[in-house]
Amino acid sequence: MKIWTSEHIFNHPWETVTKAAMQKYPNPMNPSVIGVDVLDRTIDKQGRLHSKRLLSTEWGLPSIVRSIIGNSRTCTYIQEHSMVDPQEKSFELQSTNITFTNLVSVDEKLTYKPHPEDPEKTILTQEAIISVKGVSLSSYLEGVMASTISTNAGKGREAMEWVIRRLNAEIEDLAATARGTIRNPMAAAVTEK
Repeated sequence: MKIWTSEHIFNHPWETVTKAAMQKYPNPMNPSVIGVDVLDRTIDKQGRLHSKRLLSTEWGLPSIVRSIIGNSRTCTYIQEHSMVDPQEKSFELQSTNITFTNLVSVDEKLTYKPHPEDPEKTILTQEAIISVKGVSLSSYLEGVMASTISTNAGKGREAMEWVIRRLNAEIEDLAATARGTIRNPMAAAVTEK
């Protein structure tokens, strides 16, 4: 078993980061995620949003890994459960693979919370527990997978920034459209006099 952890600070408020996290896929930084299906979404009595999603991923596994695990299939599925608590300003996401579970398990937890000293920033803490079972070189493969998770976490943070820029651009476009709509009737009213 290998445990990987990371912490990252986003220079954006928790609300912005949470919206981006919910809309993270698809994105150009993580092309391996080829599908996201919402299986269930509910709001509990405390006002927390619970979501269950299925992520479809296409990983180009190195040939040595394919030969060790004895499988050429590279499409994998990940089950994701998340909870957004707007009162506590907490977003927790837990995911686990549901493909190749007889060979490998990756359990990941992400938590987004406002920075305790600066509400305009958000702290992301990540943890992944990786276990490779029933194959030789399992410790080596767990290390390779931890390295891949670390690389993908960096891509995920880039993707979050990309989504935030996209959301901000959409807001600016809507605001500009609204201003134009409001100004045009006013301009027409002025020119009619």
